Amino acid sequence: MLVPSVLAGVASTLLTGCGFGFGGWADSGPEVVVGMSDDVLATDPASGYDPGSWLLFNNVFQSLLSFPNGGTEPRPEAAESCAFTDSRARIYRCTLKDGLKFSNGDPMTAEDVKFSFDRMRKINDASGPAVMFQTLDMVETPNEKTVVFRLKVSDATFPSKIASGAGSIVNHRSYDLDELRDDGGAVGSGPYTLESFDRNEAVFAVNENYKGTAEVKNSGIRLKFFHADRSALKQAVLDGGVDVAYRGLSARDIAAIEEQGYKEGVEVVEGDSAEVQHLVFDMDDPVAGRLGVRRAVAHLIDREALIKEVHRDTAIPLYSIVPAGIGGHNTSFFDRYGARPSKSAAKAALRAEGITDKVELTLWSTPSRYGPATDQELAAIADQLNASGLFDAEMKSVPFDQYEKDILAGRYGVYVKGWVPDYPDADNFTAPFFGEGNVLGNHYTNRDITDSLLPSTAAAGDRTSTVREFGRIQDIVAEEVPVLPVWQGKQYAVVREGVHGTNYCLDASTVFRFWELGKE
Repeated sequence: MLVPSVLAGVASTLLTGCGFGFGGWADSGPEVVVGMSDDVLATDPASGYDPGSWLLFNNVFQSLLSFPNGGTEPRPEAAESCAFTDSRARIYRCTLKDGLKFSNGDPMTAEDVKFSFDRMRKINDASGPAVMFQTLDMVETPNEKTVVFRLKVSDATFPSKIASGAGSIVNHRSYDLDELRDDGGAVGSGPYTLESFDRNEAVFAVNENYKGTAEVKNSGIRLKFFHADRSALKQAVLDGGVDVAYRGLSARDIAAIEEQGYKEGVEVVEGDSAEVQHLVFDMDDPVAGRLGVRRAVAHLIDREALIKEVHRDTAIPLYSIVPAGIGGHNTSFFDRYGARPSKSAAKAALRAEGITDKVELTLWSTPSRYGPATDQELAAIADQLNASGLFDAEMKSVPFDQYEKDILAGRYGVYVKGWVPDYPDADNFTAPFFGEGNVLGNHYTNRDITDSLLPSTAAAGDRTSTVREFGRIQDIVAEEVPVLPVWQGKQYAVVREGVHGTNYCLDASTVFRFWELGKE
């Protein structure tokens, strides 16, 4: 997802399995109040493709599979079992559990699963997840408990795709096949029901009909929206207006709370993240389209300084397009360009291109979509380039709606993009950027990647067998520099005293698990 940054604040991560067969609502504790700066842009899974909406989907709807705490391999959720039934990874069969029900008491059957995928693809909303299922040809239902997905091409990542928020199953009796639901309501079979939803908050109650792997540790969740007002979110958690501050606090806020939090009765919890940020180069631009310019920028960027001075150690340097912690990650940019700036290497790259004058370059930014420090970061990168004496660079920032239009129109030579993965596999950090019709809009194509390497990795059911191919993709990108990786995020939650479970609520799967939150 090309979405708002979670570097600027979210929740902590990490490990352990959870759950038993039928929820845990009978022994749930008090309601927990969560605050975040993001909005929920959709309550209908055929439309939402943003972190706020997927947070809602992952808690109100079930998918056939889900990601366990700290894990990147999908496991059965609404399904009893799922597997490819052919050697080419083109036929995927799932058998549903017995006794599944939606929150309104209606039974969930294979008909609902087929309806959900057919509907999402038919509506094909521009702000929806249908783009993730371009490999899906048709969905069949041999009986009420069996679903068969037939794919156009091999796609071993299909299980991860249906385990994400994009795989949410809706009640075919409560949704129209041709139109989005626009009343703010939702009928799912997940651990929670959506009791109410408006501009300021969403209220979630425990779904007593839920049958799945989650064990609920609260009596409900009240999610308050702060609409990018980071100061208000910070004050709310310090004052006790929210129990958990999730998504939206700046690096400066996190540092200040870490220093004073013990006096305020709050704690900062830190974890890992697979969120990344890149500089993107338009290959058709007369300046950024020149390889020597791109390589010179790669030789001059000082990630360590950016992390320390701009992001206050709330991120780590990123030296490849696949982040650390994701299978197939390597350090191709570190290996080729090193960790420290090199003016001599940058100068040599420009001279090899026949460039002897200072390079005039504008770095385009947008102020908040990819984190509150984005403008500051790109201004710092411009300063780094200018300090070499080889560039005359500046940063310009525009509102996000205009920013996206200008990128599509090819008006920017260098611009910033952030990415939060849809699913934790190297495919999701490569295919969207370098496959056919890439989402970056930078006119980059490499036929080895699109015609050979990506299809080969997509067909590999054993994901550990793809390391060589993904390594080659990363090496090609480091050589040609259509993008320049900058940082990989950490994740944070600010939590009131007596609240527990945030360390199980968000990891590389991007699933924020309401049911893990409890309060004394």
